[in-house]
Amino acid sequence: MTLLQAAEGGTGMLNIIMMIAIFAVFYFFMIRPQQKKAKELEKYKEGIAKGDQIVTIGGIHGKVTSVQDTTVVIAVEDGKLRIEKSALSIDASTMLNAK
Repeated sequence: MTLLQAAEGGTGMLNIIMMIAIFAVFYFFMIRPQQKKAKELEKYKEGIAKGDQIVTIGGIHGKVTSVQDTTVVIAVEDGKLRIEKSALSIDASTMLNAK
């Protein structure tokens, strides 16, 4: 009976160690990279300046003509659009250089 109880106690500790290991894998391979990417995107949005080429999350390509606190005015082929900074996706020049 005592031998059986000792084996069960070891299994419980092994389960806890495995749960911690699974959490660590999720953190380093999923959560941490997403946080890093979100910080980079936020830094990019704050650094938008007049003349930058941008792409919105809706796929609209344009050139920044003015920047306000929460909005950006971009020039597109047929005119100008005012969009929220939260709708900015990536730097168009970065996307073009990646190809």
